[in-house]
Order: sequence, then structure tokens, then C-alpha cells
Amino acid sequence: MDYTASRAIGESASTELVRGIDWRGAFWVASGVPALVLFSIGGIAGTVGKVAFLVWTVSMIMGFIQSFTYAEIAGLFPNKSGGASVYGAAAWLRYGKWIAPLSVWCNWFAWTPVLSLGSSIAAAYILNALAPIPPADAPQVTAWISAHAASVAPDSPRVVEWLAANAGKTAQDAISALLSADGVAAFTPAIREWTLASGAIGPVHFSFNAAFFIGAALMLLTFAIQHRGIVGTASVQKYIGLLVIIPMLIVGVVPILTGQIEWSNFTPILPLKEAYAPAPGQWDIPGWTLVLGGLFIAAWSTYGFETAVCYTAEFRNPASDTFKAIFYSGLLCLLLFILVPFTFQGVLGLDGMLAPSIVDGSGVAEAMGKMVGGSGWISALLVMMMILALMLSIMTTMAGSSRTLYQASVDGWLPRYLSHTNHHGAPTSAMWTDLVTNLCLLAIACADAASFFFILAVSNCGYIIFNFLNLNSGWIHRIDNKNHPRPWKAPSILIALGAMLAFVNATFMGAGAKVWNPNALWAGLFTASLILPVFWFRHYVQDKGRFPAHMYEDLGVAPGEISSGRKAGILPYVTLLAGLATVLTANWVFHM
Repeated sequence: MDYTASRAIGESASTELVRGIDWRGAFWVASGVPALVLFSIGGIAGTVGKVAFLVWTVSMIMGFIQSFTYAEIAGLFPNKSGGASVYGAAAWLRYGKWIAPLSVWCNWFAWTPVLSLGSSIAAAYILNALAPIPPADAPQVTAWISAHAASVAPDSPRVVEWLAANAGKTAQDAISALLSADGVAAFTPAIREWTLASGAIGPVHFSFNAAFFIGAALMLLTFAIQHRGIVGTASVQKYIGLLVIIPMLIVGVVPILTGQIEWSNFTPILPLKEAYAPAPGQWDIPGWTLVLGGLFIAAWSTYGFETAVCYTAEFRNPASDTFKAIFYSGLLCLLLFILVPFTFQGVLGLDGMLAPSIVDGSGVAEAMGKMVGGSGWISALLVMMMILALMLSIMTTMAGSSRTLYQASVDGWLPRYLSHTNHHGAPTSAMWTDLVTNLCLLAIACADAASFFFILAVSNCGYIIFNFLNLNSGWIHRIDNKNHPRPWKAPSILIALGAMLAFVNATFMGAGAKVWNPNALWAGLFTASLILPVFWFRHYVQDKGRFPAHMYEDLGVAPGEISSGRKAGILPYVTLLAGLATVLTANWVFHM
């Protein structure tokens, strides 16, 4: 095959990527994906309770099965970068100009928030290390409580309000709780409360606080590393990856070997009656809704290793490297996404997983330190590991999502400026777009936990839409491009399973998005629709209604004959309608 679309290292160009890595390089770039478990391990545990370990296991197995479809379609286009959405979009292009860019757009706005969400969590860990909030039993706090014991009267409005929110408690309980909160607040560093500006935008809040500026610095550091191109990025991530993967394995294995797993923490296998409350529920409609919500948000993390095929145009030998990259990345994720949540639940139990610091993610590092029997410097080391893990996921995301924008621009779906690369072969215009977008999202993510999970849920709506289109692109490519060379061909049963799982994922979205925010599904669909004016501008204003010449070559059709060669008939359109019906039906049937 002709791989001249991407240049060798050292050649000069301004719109091409560099063929400088093999599958091992892509593996290390994708090694940041297991760290995504840290984004939602607390939120999922607080939502589904003791079913959490099953949610992660089922979701990871589904992701692994789906990856075989992605591995096959990636091999069809050895000159393209940008990941599975780009390869799948080529299948849909014959059936509608507007469908193909939808897949790429949804994949991008699903992945790019990792930069802001990961930076906000890492910033929280850094703040906890530099300006910690004292625990309620700290000596200075207890001394303050003793000195101000008479400051809260039994009939004060604060006590009345507290009792109204905590039925069954006494006035003394209220006084103790309020004094404890006041004592902690008295010794909380001022920087934890400082903000340059804050406010609300619709259902979310934003804040330019200390966490925002720390997170912004972390994103700029990631940008500087990525600016060196994929070769430099893979080299850096290899070492960071080892520093992250090994401790995560230790956290997953040591509690099992030391007998810390409490098997009663896994039974009875029942969902919660309501999110973030310890009372067990039933396998009824509300219970299933919470579980489907957990499966919905877990997919955002467990399916993410498909980013390993973002670098096809940068592989030295894409015919063999593409499958190896996604397969071995999948094996790593299969191990860590099952092992770490299992150990986490086995040690902490339901009450531990429902602790506020676990749900919002700020206490995960400390919990992991205790799981390996550490304190002091070991806990500090675990905090550093968590920060490195989050940095690794941020680097993985900027590398993958920027190449999605780049390839979509090269293929004629997004504005032309995104196809620029620097002399290292890094898609810098796309990277700047990622950076600016995520600085806006970072202000929202740093405001509060509700805003954080709103961003996560909306972005995952995009991810499920992309996932649906791409899993079905596998069989469309089989029909329309039957004789096209395939460096690696998946067993037909896995292509069929992938198409079936596309509808399972659609059910997750319809039923589960509302668990995280009542407006998440509709906000996600609205964000997906924003591709319409963007694509209209590129295709009809910049390109006068024609695609770049190589797009016709990729499909094996004459210039301007993009719809020729359609052999699947009405099946793709029936699939789209069935997918939409699945989402709407699930949203109507399942409720909390």
C-alpha cells in the first residue's frame, strides 16, 4: 500500500503528520486511558452501590468486544489519522453528507473534556497537598470547638434549618455538626475559598478559582509536551505510563494478597434505593435506571482505549501496528478497569464508597494509600501517582482529540485551519482549539461536583452517538467495501456483536443520562447538532459543495460521485431510526 500521505521524520511540510512510531508508541500514548477510572469511580459507586464492580466489569468486556470492529475499519485507511470515528464516518458518507461529520464531531466533544475534567481533579489534589482542609478531629479544630461551644444556640435558625434537612436528629446533633463545620472553616486556608469571578450558565455554575488556574497551568504543560509531535509525546508517556500503571497494579493487587477484601461488601447485589444514600433498593425500574446510569458513565472510560488507533497515519507499518496497538491497549484496560474497582469496593465497602470525598474524587488518593497499608510518605507518593495518572490521561486525550479535529479538517468536514501542523508534525491548530475550548469547560468543572458530572454526562452522549455510528459502520464497510484490502479482519460474529451492542449503548444513554442531570440527554443532543452549521460552513462555503480529491479516492468513486457504490440499500437509514427510537423509548420507560 502507498503510505506517502504521511511524511517521514525530518521532511518539511505544514499539513502532514509524521510516520515515526510503531504500535508500542501508540500503546504508551493510550496508556493514559486506565487513569480514566479515577474520574468516575466515586460517582458510579455512589450511584449504583454494591453493583459497582459488576458495572465496571460488564462495561469493560463490552468495550473489548467492540474494539475488534474498530481495529478492522482502521486498517481500511492506513493514510488517515484521527481514530475510529474518522474510519467509520467514511462508511456513512455514501448515505448522507451530514451523517459522516456527526460521528467525528461527537467523538471529539466526547473526548476533549478529559482535558478540563482531568485538570480539575489534578488541581484539587495539588490544592489538598499545598493547602489542606483540616479534618474535624484535628487538634486546632477541637480546641476551637471547645472555645466556641456556646456560639450556637438550640433555637437558632441554623439549627432549625439543619434539623429540617436531617429528620430524626436532635438539637444537640445539630449543634455538634454546625460547630464542627465552623471549626473546620475557621482553619481552612483562604485560597480554598478564593475566586476571581463566579456565576451560573443555565444548569451549571462556573468559577475562576485557585483550582482553575492550577488546572490551566497543567493544560499548558501538556500542550508544550504535545507540541513536540507524536514521537516526543510517546517517549514522555512511556515513562509516565510506567509510573502510573505499576502503582495502579499495586493498589489493585496488594489488598487481595494481604486479605483486606471483605466479601460481604459485594452482597447482596442490589442497586441503591436512591443515589448517594446507603439504603438498598430493588431490581425494579428505579433500580435499573441507576444501574443503566452507571453503565452509561462507565462507557466513557472503559471504551476509551480505542484512541490507540488514532495514530494510523503516524505508524511506520499501519498494516500490522493498528491491530496490535488497540489489542494490547485493550488487554491493559481489561486488567485495570476490572481489578481496581473490585479492590476499591472490597476494601472500602458501601459506606466508604459513599463518603463525599470519594464521590467527588478528592479523597480517592488518600483511600488508595490506606488500601496498600501506607501513611505519610506512602500516601504522598500515591497522591503524586494520581496527579501523574491524570496528567497521562490529559496527554492521551490531547493527542487523540486534536488528531480527530485534524483529520476531519483534511477530509473536508471541519474548517480548514484545523489541518495545519508544525515542523514536528503536531496538529497545533487543532491543539489550540482543544486548549481554548477546555479552558472554558475548566471554569465549569472547577465550580462544583454537579457541574463536573454535567459536563461528563453531556460529553458521554456524544461518545455513545459516535459509538453507535461506528459499530454499525463495520457491517456497512463489509457490504460496500467487500473487496477492499483488510490488513486485519475481525471474525464476523464480533462485527455482529458490535452492531447489537450499539443498541445496548443507546439504551444506556436514553435511560442513564438523566441519572447525572435531568437535562443531560437533551443538552447532549443539542451539542451534537452543532455540527450542522460547522459542516455547512466548511462544505458549502469553503469547499463549494465538493469534498477533497482524496475522499473520492478512499471510497473508490469518481470525483463528485460520493453516493455511488451504495449496496446496503435502506438498512443504514433503518438503523438510524431504530437507534433514535431506542434512545427515546429507554428515556420514557426508565425513571428514578
